[in-house]
Amino acid sequence: MTVAVNLNPHHGRAGRHPTRAQLDHLSGHDDPGSFGRMFPGLPGLHVDDDKLMALAEAMMDDGGQTDDNKAIPTGFTYLGQFVDHDITLDLTSLGDKMRDPTAVRNFRSPALDLDSVYGRGPDGNPHLYARDPATGQPTPKLLIGRNITVGFGNVTGEFRNDLPRSPEGQALIGDHRNDENLIVAQTHLAFLKFHNKVVDLLAAQGVEGRALFQEARQIVTWHYQWIVLHDYLDRLAGPGAAERILHDGRKFYRFKKMPYMPVEFSGAAYRLGHSMVRQDYDYNRVFPNATFDLLFGFTGLSGRILGELAPEPPPAAPLPVSHLPSNWIIDWRRFYEIEAGRIPQASRKLDPMLAEELHRLPGGGGNLAFRNLRRGVQMGLPSGQMAAEAMGIANRITADEIATGPDGALAAQHGLHTQTPLWYYILKEAQVKSGGTRLGPVGATIVAEVLVGLVHGDHQSYLWQRGPGWKPTLPSAQPGDFTMADLLRLVDDINPIGDG
Repeated sequence: MTVAVNLNPHHGRAGRHPTRAQLDHLSGHDDPGSFGRMFPGLPGLHVDDDKLMALAEAMMDDGGQTDDNKAIPTGFTYLGQFVDHDITLDLTSLGDKMRDPTAVRNFRSPALDLDSVYGRGPDGNPHLYARDPATGQPTPKLLIGRNITVGFGNVTGEFRNDLPRSPEGQALIGDHRNDENLIVAQTHLAFLKFHNKVVDLLAAQGVEGRALFQEARQIVTWHYQWIVLHDYLDRLAGPGAAERILHDGRKFYRFKKMPYMPVEFSGAAYRLGHSMVRQDYDYNRVFPNATFDLLFGFTGLSGRILGELAPEPPPAAPLPVSHLPSNWIIDWRRFYEIEAGRIPQASRKLDPMLAEELHRLPGGGGNLAFRNLRRGVQMGLPSGQMAAEAMGIANRITADEIATGPDGALAAQHGLHTQTPLWYYILKEAQVKSGGTRLGPVGATIVAEVLVGLVHGDHQSYLWQRGPGWKPTLPSAQPGDFTMADLLRLVDDINPIGDG
């Protein structure tokens, strides 16, 4: 059997991916392994590549401000990517992949446990952790990288606001994909600093030794799980989504003991984030219109951060560089609701339109819309209509509603308004049902059930250890709650380079 293991590090390609043959021999929800189907009895929708490409090309956004989704600040686009990398991190060896292609035995179950940050801990991955200069041993704190100073932007001073890097510029982090673009890299950095802040708080309370790291990791992970279920998910699926699932139970994402990654989620519903991506970003005071090529360029994975391989002295051009320049440190006020009275930039609406740059991904990645549509066919995903019927959704979108707009007209031209690729259906459903502010019933149910299920199925999570009655304990604007904005305020490194 051919094993779908891709070592290409670029967007959406690295790691283990399910094949149609592997998925088709799985049945039901009897702990299928790393991947499985929420609706194993539904047939896959087959669509020819030429029709998929025609639809993909019609899914290009014109970049208008009417596409802003003010209900979801743009930072959540990249928190979503950070979450994706956390729940799809594959730490199994290539040999294990070859021996166990469906990963029934060797694959770690998907979980919101921040192993993308912690790796295997100070003992298993000591290179991720700061060292005690007296002993040379790893400490409970995660390693933070230094920035370099360049002339452009009038940013002076010494900063530690980069990912830690190897001598050749590669990020020393638990998941290399979090150095793919600069916003997700700075999100990862925020979690490194969050952990270190919690270590300081616990140390001040007298916690020490191995307990210091273990307790800090638990506090950080539980508050992160809370953010995902009560800050991020509420915005995507509507207020109280997690509470409703916990009260009513999961009806479609079911497993006996170990969570699995359903392809209806990974191959369709959770690709909603691609619709949220903006064409450019108000990044900080130096770069109020940061473009895609720069956000990818100032990374070690997709771009030209090269460590000691960068030329000395630096060239006149902005790239390559040895480390992240300090003028590229993020201003979080522009991404989350951190300061009263200051409105962060909005994400794009949840609809079938993707930013122009996603139709020609850096590094020869091609058209992301086509890749998503084609991947759904390759994995045998059902149509949106079949999924909606299996879920018993009463107020479904109609074929006429799917046919609205230039993209919908193209879908109808090829007969895709009556049997619609699941990913496109979920985005169109969000557009029709909420004007693109949040997901419709099919998308919301799949995303909410899976995210809640991944936390509930993790025996170290707060839901398993303390139950749904647990409340966050760290300082926050609203006691008993904890948001991404609270995390950034606690770290207290919101806009390091200032307003100039």
